[in-house]
Amino acid sequence: MMKYSIGEFEEIVLLITARLDGEAYGVTVTLEIEKQTGRQPGFNTVHTTLQRLEEKGLLESQMMGATTERGGRRKRYFTITPLGCRILREVKDTRDALWASVPKRILRLAEN
Repeated sequence: MMKYSIGEFEEIVLLITARLDGEAYGVTVTLEIEKQTGRQPGFNTVHTTLQRLEEKGLLESQMMGATTERGGRRKRYFTITPLGCRILREVKDTRDALWASVPKRILRLAEN
């Protein structure tokens, strides 16, 4: 199987989209990133990342949810694809293996 490489911010956006489970669109993803990480990414940064992940086949989107408060405009909702889930699992497994390989004495240095 081909190994995918995704950046750290792409990983966060994928995880947040999975976490929102059907309620992920630009604003909700941006707000959840702020809540979960303390970062304050720009909406355009998040939107561009969502589009890039969709182009890679890791997310898919659907237009839904027209409201009067948005002047009848619909929102583009994103969901993670099976490939996106598989990539997240690979990233987690790689990170877990790396963390497990770090000597305990090195990890204790972070406690001081």
